Amino acid sequence: MWGVITGFERYGEWNPFVSECRSTLEVGAPIDMVVHLTGSKPRRQREFITSHTPGEEFSYSMKPVPFGALHSRRTHTVTALGPDRTRYESHFELGGWLKPIVELALGKALRRGFTGMTEGVARQAESLHAA
Repeated sequence: MWGVITGFERYGEWNPFVSECRSTLEVGAPIDMVVHLTGSKPRRQREFITSHTPGEEFSYSMKPVPFGALHSRRTHTVTALGPDRTRYESHFELGGWLKPIVELALGKALRRGFTGMTEGVARQAESLHAA
């Protein structure tokens, strides 16, 4: 599972939400993504790695908008449940006084994207495990 979520070069094969991704996962380093939100053309997104525990989790945040207007954080966590079972969790936080506007404009598309990515992670991990 860890290899799926950190195998950025293969995102385009299974990830309907983030088709391209590049990062060293070093704290402070950029994570550059091409994100597909429903109803819009793909957009380039640059965020920054805020934590990384190899084999367990990594998270990233957007560059905060001044005056506390908007900030976000996305965390990917992998937990071993046994020799053949793993739990993958994805958590997204959005904050700031622009949050209601962003949720109104992009909330459904973001939820669809996150769900699509989570389902894609599961399918890809199961496919690789079966091979």
